[in-house]
Amino acid sequence: MRYLAIDYGSKRTGLAVCDAGETIASPYDVLHGQKDLVPRIGRVVASENIEAIVLGLPLNMDDSEGPQARKVRAFAKELQSHISVPVYFQDERLSSFAAEQKLAEIGLSKDKKLERLDALAAAEILQAFLEQKARS
Repeated sequence: MRYLAIDYGSKRTGLAVCDAGETIASPYDVLHGQKDLVPRIGRVVASENIEAIVLGLPLNMDDSEGPQARKVRAFAKELQSHISVPVYFQDERLSSFAAEQKLAEIGLSKDKKLERLDALAAAEILQAFLEQKARS
């Protein structure tokens, strides 16, 4: 099954996809801004033959949901009303940290890191989802 992971943000939204065998998550793109975000994601779903979406859910360290998690849930409802594939949530707590660690290892400039960070965070979210799915 082909999944699209979304690291939703108010300024940038990171996207990642996996292979049909559900083994490798790869950064796909970073979408800037909120204008026409759902239609842009819909085009990716269509062009990449996506069968389900994994949306990063930013939980607090005590597992509670704060304001950003509520924004993500509202965005999920908007997605579901326009895109006809299932939407799953995945805890994204440390995904940005893991992505930053990987980018630090390859020595990119600050601007280049920012260009790639959200897509890499989405790949971290998707990889965690795939590993959890494989275990269950």
